[in-house]
Amino acid sequence: MSTIIIILAVVAGIIGIAGSILPGLPGPPVSWAGLLILYIWGSGTNGAGEPISTSFLLIWLAITVVVCVIDYVVPAYFTRVTGGSKVAGRGAIVGLIVGMLVPPVGIILGTLAGAFLAEFIVSRKSGWQSTKSAVGALLGFFFGTGIKLIASGLMMYYIIVYLK
Repeated sequence: MSTIIIILAVVAGIIGIAGSILPGLPGPPVSWAGLLILYIWGSGTNGAGEPISTSFLLIWLAITVVVCVIDYVVPAYFTRVTGGSKVAGRGAIVGLIVGMLVPPVGIILGTLAGAFLAEFIVSRKSGWQSTKSAVGALLGFFFGTGIKLIASGLMMYYIIVYLK
């Protein structure tokens, strides 16, 4: 297998894992692109000597799509379950982006602070309601990030397995 193909696939896997944490980078789709690179141009096999199959690639494509949809739906769901509004979700996103200046603590605190301030100032909710909304937004962020990390990590595992 060409060294360039190996490097491209591994870099896609690494960027996919990083993108699972950092907003703005599409984590699982980039990891899936690493599998696709190996499928199209790679000649590697797993431990049993089998190359990547089309069905394996399509299953991971479906998983990637589901994970991406879940990542957009779940944070809003968690925020709503805890009594938050759309404003809290938007505030959490703004806080997350601002918090990226001081990773990883800034990402967590930014998400909390953004959702809290949006609910407290814009929606004029009480401190307790705003806190509940902020915690819901943070839980949604953690759940979405976790599911993306799991998917991208497993795809990275398969990228490494199929390099043989």
